Amino acid sequence: MDEELFRQLRAEVRSGLDVTSALDNDELMKFIERTVFSRRELQDLTATEKRKLVRRIFDSFRGLDILQPLVDDPAITEIMVNSHRDIFIEQNGEVSKLPLEFESRTRLEDIIQTIVSGVNRVVNESSPIVDARLKDGSRVNIVLPPIALKGPTMTIRKFPEKPMTMDDLTRRGALGEEASLFLQKLVAGKYNIFISGGTGSGKTTFLNALSQFIPGDERVITIEDSAELQIVTVPNLVSLETRNANTEGRGEISIRDLIRSSLRMRPNRIVVGEVRGGEALDMLQAMNTGHDGSLSTGHANSTRDMISRLETMVLSGAELPIAVVRQQIASAIDVFVHLSRLRDRSRRVMEISEVAGLENGEVVLHTLYKFRETGEKDGRIIGELEPQGPLLNQDKLKMAGIRYDPPASKEAVV
Repeated sequence: MDEELFRQLRAEVRSGLDVTSALDNDELMKFIERTVFSRRELQDLTATEKRKLVRRIFDSFRGLDILQPLVDDPAITEIMVNSHRDIFIEQNGEVSKLPLEFESRTRLEDIIQTIVSGVNRVVNESSPIVDARLKDGSRVNIVLPPIALKGPTMTIRKFPEKPMTMDDLTRRGALGEEASLFLQKLVAGKYNIFISGGTGSGKTTFLNALSQFIPGDERVITIEDSAELQIVTVPNLVSLETRNANTEGRGEISIRDLIRSSLRMRPNRIVVGEVRGGEALDMLQAMNTGHDGSLSTGHANSTRDMISRLETMVLSGAELPIAVVRQQIASAIDVFVHLSRLRDRSRRVMEISEVAGLENGEVVLHTLYKFRETGEKDGRIIGELEPQGPLLNQDKLKMAGIRYDPPASKEAVV
């Protein structure tokens, strides 16, 4: 419809907000309907078109304006706002630009402030970068000028209302049933597992699916920059979230602070959503001090690259000899799971590797499963996660009374 008419209608509704500001959502919706239905120039619109118009006006007051229908659409997985005139979405793995734009840069800035204030965060010119979340759990990253040159930038990563299970990932071809059952045993056996992968490879989704295997009688502490995990199988669950500093530079609560605090909360397991810096040392120390079964994720292009990045993270927060850092990694982490997003946009488990100790001062990896591509059909990559060798350290499985049947090995890689 004509944008000028839309703005006139919204202005007419806003002029009545002195009287209607205390209205609840249902009452505001009825007020907007009366406003729309009273306009003669809208009589030729169909009932569906009128409903869309009413909803759009409502969203401009109580929702996220033109973004609200995108947030509500379950088929859209990512919303990328590059500026108030530049909006992209990801749907079914395809990224496309939408013929939508905010009426002004100020309107986009208002929406951004609404989002960050809802989670008690602050973003402004002096603190132009912030992570936040929507009420439905969707992750939001915001960057403001002067850092963002084209204008306010916002990226919304959406998550399904019902968290994906390992069975869901298996059906989608992310991994095979054999590997899924193997990982289930590792989680139940309290192996410390670290998930690595690039941006958009599905690390958080996979971590969430793995966490569903945690026994329901354990106490679990989750630690995240922005709360995203949806662990529904553990009643005794505490979810912690970081806090940015206020405008005076005070009150920051970091991942490191939360990990240290969690150790005094009697956890059976600690789940750290993602490690990016010096908190890696605190996570490794927690894994080394009786909190077996802990889970975490990190950005890397391969398992070996993840180990190098962990070394760098630890060294950024502590002056330790590299030999000590590698010893910490080798004794803390039992298994690495590496994910990738392939050229057909599918997300796959590429490798499952066991940490087999230290040799000549280097962390030794023993590959348990490795993805092998066998072809391509209708644009989709065909392949499977093939076993490479048996699990070497079976002590935790034996202590937990879990039976382990080594897969038929096709190739051993150490």
